[in-house]
Amino acid sequence: MYANIEAAGASAAVSDERETVVIKPSYDPNLVNEDLAPLRKQTWGTYNIFAFWMSDVHSVGGYVTAGSLFSLGLVSWQVLIALLIGIVIVQIFCNLVAKPSQVTGTPYPVICRASFGVKGANIPAIIRGLIAVAWYGIQTYLASAALTVVALRFYPELMPYADVKQHGFAGLSTLGWSAFMTLWVLQALVFWRGMEAIRVFIDWAGPAVYVVMIALAVYLVAKAGIDQIGLNLGAVKYTGWDALPVMINAIALVVSYFSGPMLNFGDFSRYGASFEAVKKGNFWGLPVNFLGFSLLTVITASATVPVFGHLITDPVETVSRIDSTFAVVLGALTFMTATIGINIVANFVSPAFDFSNVSPKRISWRMGGMIAAVGSIFITPWNLYNNPAVIHYTLDVLGAFIGPLFGILIADFYLVRKQKIVLDDLYTMSPAGTYWYTNGYNRAAVTAIIPSALIPVACVVLPGFESVANFTWFIGCGLGFVIYTAIMRRRPSLAAQPA
Repeated sequence: MYANIEAAGASAAVSDERETVVIKPSYDPNLVNEDLAPLRKQTWGTYNIFAFWMSDVHSVGGYVTAGSLFSLGLVSWQVLIALLIGIVIVQIFCNLVAKPSQVTGTPYPVICRASFGVKGANIPAIIRGLIAVAWYGIQTYLASAALTVVALRFYPELMPYADVKQHGFAGLSTLGWSAFMTLWVLQALVFWRGMEAIRVFIDWAGPAVYVVMIALAVYLVAKAGIDQIGLNLGAVKYTGWDALPVMINAIALVVSYFSGPMLNFGDFSRYGASFEAVKKGNFWGLPVNFLGFSLLTVITASATVPVFGHLITDPVETVSRIDSTFAVVLGALTFMTATIGINIVANFVSPAFDFSNVSPKRISWRMGGMIAAVGSIFITPWNLYNNPAVIHYTLDVLGAFIGPLFGILIADFYLVRKQKIVLDDLYTMSPAGTYWYTNGYNRAAVTAIIPSALIPVACVVLPGFESVANFTWFIGCGLGFVIYTAIMRRRPSLAAQPA
């Protein structure tokens, strides 16, 4: 059932010069700009959402993640079942988080005003933005590695400049810095042209990766022999009921991998022409696409053993070992493009909206994205990525907040609000507004997020809780959902909707 959007005022709408958004005179300038305002036109169809997920899945990180699941010591059919269950869970949750943004035409931080208050929404916005900054830097670094491979293929004399001990600073070689900043600028150029340019980019980037992946798989299988290919990338260690806990962990890993894009999926579903189009795009882009990509990944990785003598799970390293210069360049550029795709959709657009929400009058969508991009340089992501312990604690601790934010958003929209949003009140500072609460903050949401986040964080950092560390998203989401709902139902005045 579609959400009912109640109009709080009948004032005339003022649109920007492209007539794509609606900004009413009653909207407070501290809460709205042309990027945060509700859309007048929603034009994305099923394919656009499908392409969004292709860009999100088809990356070096997605390749390594999918391959790692087939190395857990399970029989291949058990891995496929775990993959299917995990990705269907992601699909269901994405449909849930997509609806409020699609029916209102508003991005994630604006929808959060309904649960956290018009000022309190900056809490989830900043948390999600910081996570995106860290991942943006890491993904840019991974993509730059592919560019370095291409550069050394054509100019092997640059090899000394790829050695950080000979030529480098801040932990990265001179060639590495050049590749990183080149990718940094290219991504910024795509982003700077706006959401339409991003839509065009992801529409072709995802399918392009499939073409090259299929070609790479066919080449390696032909060289290895079809009888050398298997769907297990390691020895089977778990059988019978012993396999069940490992399968459950695999399911949790799949959900955790998509937790970031899943939380702020509203930033993209707001452009959906209809909720049905979004749901269909999610179906083709998640269960169908992810399973297909995973099978292609494991076949390719499996072929590296007989061809190169050992298992290679990094696709950039795989293509770098091919004899053909053309194949190396094509493969490296393709995976570089794929990583740019996921970086823009998952880690550029999100902080752009999130940081803009903090101060709409001063920070535009473009400026918000550039804040994230500049911040990604100063965290020196290569040092994070090269130190698994640091990245584990930093991102897992921040990630422990994603579950509670998701749980609170879903509980508010579906249980507390009964799928009703007073659209105009999302943009007013009036104490009479539905989402003003107490000085612009909903104490129920702030109260709920504290234990809902601290408990998952404890599971990450405290010794002895390693067995549940992979389930922090589920723990946080469940706690946020239950605690927020309980508080709001005990204080019905907070949840009351105007007639």
